[in-house]
Amino acid sequence: MLRPILLTLALAFATPALATQEYILPTLFDVTGVAASDVLNIRERPDASSPVIGELAPDARGVEVVAERSGWAQVNAGERSGWVSARYLMYRTDVWEPGALPPNLRCIGTEPFWGLTQEAGGMVFSTPDGGERAMELRTVMDDGHFRSPVRGLIAGDSQGRLTAVIRPEQCSDGMSDRRYGLSGTLILDGSGQSSRMFSGCCLIGN
Repeated sequence: MLRPILLTLALAFATPALATQEYILPTLFDVTGVAASDVLNIRERPDASSPVIGELAPDARGVEVVAERSGWAQVNAGERSGWVSARYLMYRTDVWEPGALPPNLRCIGTEPFWGLTQEAGGMVFSTPDGGERAMELRTVMDDGHFRSPVRGLIAGDSQGRLTAVIRPEQCSDGMSDRRYGLSGTLILDGSGQSSRMFSGCCLIGN
């Protein structure tokens, strides 16, 4: 009788930890536990003796973390990425809501240059040659996993449709030392124009 009882207790304690994943990167964090007169240093490498390349305010909110390593969190500072001590970060639970996009989600691409941003409940696709194209956001899909960043979206206007898939993976813009935690693939199609596919990186931070 002892073994079934022990097994039941083990499952009772183990199930919540196994069933609930707190977050999936990238996601947003708030700085916590830093004195009001101090700052949280951003270091070149995940090492307390590494050079400081930037800083976060003691009340910084919406800091995007794109990777983690041994108690350190990778963030972006200007045109490069660095590392902060993860003990001073608290993850937010309101970032990846089912069937929705984070408010600050935006995507960029190089060669060709393009951009995708959210504005007034819709999506705006832009290129240097074509300017800005505002579209109605028709559908936002997720993969059904708890706090997963995977998203699919469909937007469109009278000229055609934009379909995008955004997924978590390391991404580089090819021009800076920034590191992105999301990649994006876009397809534009419509009447009277050839379909085109664009690839790039996405971010959710301020």
